[in-house]
Amino acid sequence: MELIVWAVIGYLLGSIPFGIVITRALGLGDLRQIGSGNIGATNVLRTGNKPAAAATLLLDSFKGGIAVLLGYGLANPDAAQMAGLCAFVGHCVPVWLRFRGGKGVATFLGTILALAWPLGLAACATWLATAAITRISSASALVAAVLSPVWAVLLGRGELMLVCALMAALILWRHKENIQRILAGEEPKIGKKG
Repeated sequence: MELIVWAVIGYLLGSIPFGIVITRALGLGDLRQIGSGNIGATNVLRTGNKPAAAATLLLDSFKGGIAVLLGYGLANPDAAQMAGLCAFVGHCVPVWLRFRGGKGVATFLGTILALAWPLGLAACATWLATAAITRISSASALVAAVLSPVWAVLLGRGELMLVCALMAALILWRHKENIQRILAGEEPKIGKKG
């Protein structure tokens, strides 16, 4: 029962659509009608407003991280993992947006940073290295997500391998159209306006 409560708390935190809130507050339009239509930081960047994109990235990361930290602080490690995983799911399929959310990358990074900061740093470094090489945000996200269970094992946090694998699987599913465009050489580069 306790884990169900933490699942609900995590989901509700994760389902707050900060990208939409920020772009509306700044008069940048409906984010779902811009670029890819995604509600995350990469699409906010396509509005040309870098501070708005940075704020979206931080807040989307924060909601995964705060769910984990609440679970650790008020319950136990299992609750923290459940809250973080469900915050991630909440971002990807928020009830408020008819289950059409973001792709979860920032929330994924915030979640694993809070679960185990060395693991989170490894995933962030993987993202940055891939982005430097490819200049493609989605490719960077995919590599960071897929390698996260491997990093969990290599860094001695094997108990986090399952939650990392589950988030990686959902990130792969949410990026299926991106994967097709990457393979076709049609995926937009970082910073390109949609």
